[in-house]
This record gives sequence, structure tokens and C-alpha cells, in this order.
Amino acid sequence: MRIGLYPGTFDPVTLGHTDIIRRACSLVDRLVIGVAINRDKGPLFSLDERVAMVEAETAAIAKGTGCEIVTHPFENLLIDCARDVDASLIIRGLRAVADFEYEYQMVGMNRALDNSIETVFLMAEAQHQAIASKLVKEICRLGGDVSKFVSPAVKTQLETRLNR
Repeated sequence: MRIGLYPGTFDPVTLGHTDIIRRACSLVDRLVIGVAINRDKGPLFSLDERVAMVEAETAAIAKGTGCEIVTHPFENLLIDCARDVDASLIIRGLRAVADFEYEYQMVGMNRALDNSIETVFLMAEAQHQAIASKLVKEICRLGGDVSKFVSPAVKTQLETRLNR
């Protein structure tokens, strides 16, 4: 069984994330969505809320692709998380050149820690390249419409959380 790990904070999960998830499912039999417990980022949503959002947003993808999708909260090193879930692939989404520079450094470090785990980059589809969770939260916070960037369910959760 080919297992992939797609890590992120998913605060909140966006259409860019689900695009990468859908396409990653063609590469693996099981896709583990690693929901990072990143206290430094100060997430808007709790870990449980982010896990629930990811599970709700990926249920139809799993059904449609036949890929098993599971969530896995983690707070350790990414490479250790990959080992914990028996992943042979780490899947990363790229939006722009700036993403690549950071990801390139991470791949080098991860390969030094465990060269048996490959990293695969998937470019976001053109309509999703500008989407970043941080920007989505800011747009919503300032009263903008985020319906082009997140599902209706996530939009409702954002608006509720931000008291809109």
C-alpha cells in the first residue's frame, strides 16, 4: 500500500488544499492529512475544529477517488510524523516561487534525516494559486467575500468565528 502524508495547519482548509488532496489521491492508496499543532502560528480554529473541517471537506473526495483519507494531528518533526504513519511520500503543494525556495530547503533537511521518504510537489491549479489561509482569514475578518477560496461550510465557520 502506498501511503502519502500531506501536512499543514489547515486553518482553515481551502479550495487550494482540497485541490491538492484530490490530485494526491491519484498517487497513493492512503492519504494521511497531517494537521499540524503549531502553537507559534496562533491558529484561529482549535485542533479539533481543524481536524473536523478537513474530515468534512475530504469525505466526498475519498468516496469519489477510492483513496482512503485519514487525518492525523501531529506536533513532532514532519519526518517523524511520516514515519509514524508509514508514509513513503510527503506531498507538498506549491503556489509560487517563494514556496519553492522554502520547500527546497525543507526537502534537503528531511532527506538528511531520512532519505527513504520522498517529497512530491504538486502545483496548485491556476485558479487556486493565490489562496493562502492567512489571506482568507484576513479577507473574511475585513468583511470580504471568501466564497471563491473556501467551501460554503468553511465560509460559514469563518464568518461565525469572526462574528460576521
